[in-house]
Amino acid sequence: MRISELLKRESVTFSLEVFPPKTSEKYTETAAAAKAIAALKPDFMSVTYGAGGGTGAFTAGIASEIQDQFGVPTLAHLTCVSSSREHVLGMLETYREKGIENILALRGDVPKDGKVSTDYKYAVELIRDIRAHGNFCLGGACYPEGHVECESRREDLKHLAEKVDAGLDFLTTQLFFNNDVFYNFLWRAREAGIRVPIIAGIMPITNARQLGRSVAMSGTDVPQRFRAIVDCFGQDPAAMMQAGIVYATEQIIDLIANGIRHIHVYTMNKPEVSARIMENLSVILGREHGA
Repeated sequence: MRISELLKRESVTFSLEVFPPKTSEKYTETAAAAKAIAALKPDFMSVTYGAGGGTGAFTAGIASEIQDQFGVPTLAHLTCVSSSREHVLGMLETYREKGIENILALRGDVPKDGKVSTDYKYAVELIRDIRAHGNFCLGGACYPEGHVECESRREDLKHLAEKVDAGLDFLTTQLFFNNDVFYNFLWRAREAGIRVPIIAGIMPITNARQLGRSVAMSGTDVPQRFRAIVDCFGQDPAAMMQAGIVYATEQIIDLIANGIRHIHVYTMNKPEVSARIMENLSVILGREHGA
């Protein structure tokens, strides 16, 4: 099913993200975690794409298995920063063959060795190529606090509008810990003429190290309220997991209460965390009693 159709529903859509293994030796273990999350029956699931496209085959495999075995629509990521046009077109054919019709088109992170594609510099170029080579439903990324490489939020919104104009059907935000940041971004995006659905991305932080990595990669601001939680519970794994799940749940409840209808959770391949958040929201999402 095309995600653009799911997002037309009046009810809240709730989606979960998983990532593929880095090596074939880890495939069975990682696929099992992804399938445990799929068994929770979110509205759709996204499957990430490794740096340089090295896990592209794993992305396609896990995404297609989730669809075939659980009936959950999947959103397969595709990055271009280290990919040739030939590789991208090959991945599009792989996705098509496996019945994957939803793609999240991303530039991706520049690899540590600095080797980048000569065919692609920005995600907008990838979006145009995908649009020219298949009838996929296309999503893109957006950054409520501005992309770390942009000089200003105004410049970031300009580039975002270019991506939408190139053919995106929806957007998913980078993680954020302060909902006011998201509300402000949503207002600025609409003022800039960006009208596609925007899905709010939430990452439950369940250990202190995870917070450091997430902030380093995204540049996301961490409110003092959440820093205090990490300072208090960070050395107690069980307490930190519970606190992180509660904080993420409260974020989602506030978003829904303020009219946000599309929620995406970055699960970090943790079925227990995903299940506990969905249980906390069961009545709100209309999923009580296994609905």
